[in-house]
Amino acid sequence: MTAFSTPLSRKLGLTYPIVAAPMFLISNKEMIVAAAEAGILGSMPSLNARTAEAFEADLQWIRSRTDRPFGINLTIGLTDPERLRQDVALCSAYEVPVLLTSYGDPTALVQEAHGRGATVLHDVIHLKHALKAQAAGVDGIIAVSQGAGGHAGQVNPYVLLPWLRRHLQVPVVAAGCISGGEQIAAAFALGAELAYVGTRFIASAECGASADYKALVVSSSHEDVVYTDRVSGVHANFLKATLPDETAPDRSPAAAKRWRDIWSAGQGVTLIEEVKPMGEIVEAMVREYHDARARLSG
Repeated sequence: MTAFSTPLSRKLGLTYPIVAAPMFLISNKEMIVAAAEAGILGSMPSLNARTAEAFEADLQWIRSRTDRPFGINLTIGLTDPERLRQDVALCSAYEVPVLLTSYGDPTALVQEAHGRGATVLHDVIHLKHALKAQAAGVDGIIAVSQGAGGHAGQVNPYVLLPWLRRHLQVPVVAAGCISGGEQIAAAFALGAELAYVGTRFIASAECGASADYKALVVSSSHEDVVYTDRVSGVHANFLKATLPDETAPDRSPAAAKRWRDIWSAGQGVTLIEEVKPMGEIVEAMVREYHDARARLSG
C-alpha cells in the first residue's frame, strides 16, 4: 500500500500516521509488535503488566522482536508513585521512543523523555488541560472527543480538533470514533497529524480481549454504547450489555476486577464487521484512506 505521512508521523518514523491506542487491560505486547510491523505506532499502558518486573519482561520481549517505534501509556495520577517511578525508569532503560501520558501533570516525564530524545503526547478532553500540557513541554496533544472508547470527552471531533488547533502551537492527534480510512481522512482534513485508534483494534487477532468481548464489539452499534460515570466515577463509554443495573463508583483495589466484566468501547463499533489480524486492519484502513482521498479529488 502507498505510504502517507504527516510531520509528526515522520518525526516518529511511522509508515502510516496511525496509533493503536493503549487500552486498559487488553492492549498487550503482541499488539505492539504487530502494529510496529504494520508500520503504525503500537502502544499499551504500563499498568497492563501487573508488576514492574512483568512490565520489564514485556519491554524485553518487544525489544527482542522489533526495532520499530512503539509507545507506552503512563497514567500519572492513577499510578502508585513508586510504581510510576519504576515504570519511567524502565521506559528510559529500554529507550521507549514515545510516552503517552494522561491523568496528571506530565512535566517531570517530559523532562526525562526529552533528555533522551523521546516524544511525549498527552491526552485531553478540553482546551484547559491542553494548554497546561503544552506549557509542560509535550510534543503533541491527543484530543479525545465525544464517542471515544473508555474515558472520553463530550465535544464532537468536528469542533474539538479545530478548536485545539486554533489555540495550540503543538500538533493535535485525533481520538474518537476512528474505525476506518474515511475517518482518518476526515481527521486530517481537520488538521490532525495522527489518528488514534482503539476500539477497531479490540476486534484484532492479537488483542488481549476475550473472544466474547471481540464478538460483542463486532455485533454492537453506537446505540449499544453508554456514556456513564457509574463504573469509575469518571464518565466513559461502555458496552451497555456488560453494565450491571446498579454500579456505584469504587476506587478500591477489588474494583479493578469489575473492569474484566464491564467492557469499554467507542461509538465506532457500528463500523466494525469482523475480527482480523492487525496487519490486515491497517491495510484496509490505508486502502480506505486513499479511496476517500480519490473521491474528494473527483
